[in-house]
Amino acid sequence: MAGGLKITLRAGERIFINGGVLRVDRKVSIELMNDVIFLLEQHVMKPEDTTTPFRQLYFMIQMMLMDPALHMKARTMARESVTDLVANLSDQKMTEGLVEVGNLLDQDRPFEALKKVRALLPLEPTTKVEERSKEVA
Repeated sequence: MAGGLKITLRAGERIFINGGVLRVDRKVSIELMNDVIFLLEQHVMKPEDTTTPFRQLYFMIQMMLMDPALHMKARTMARESVTDLVANLSDQKMTEGLVEVGNLLDQDRPFEALKKVRALLPLEPTTKVEERSKEVA
């Protein structure tokens, strides 16, 4: 990370860094001077929002980033979910995106995989599915 990454947070906002949670009490700018895994609060999905297969996949990958103790279990579940989704989708763009997500998971690059799933969320059919197992939660 050459020169660091500057992030501005509003009062009360949280950031998740390497499995830890920071909440700021006033507007603040922070500069991350080395490579860290982080999620901004606005990108964190709540368990009750995992109403579709892609949202469930997003949550699994998110757990890899937020809870290092669950990293391998969540990665295994996410990889299995990708395989199931690829086998049951006919949309080529979504399938190609999922194959890329699977490759990123195989390379243990969850942050990039999460970003890819986030980009695919608007393409997912809006039909809600039956609740799937949430062993990671």
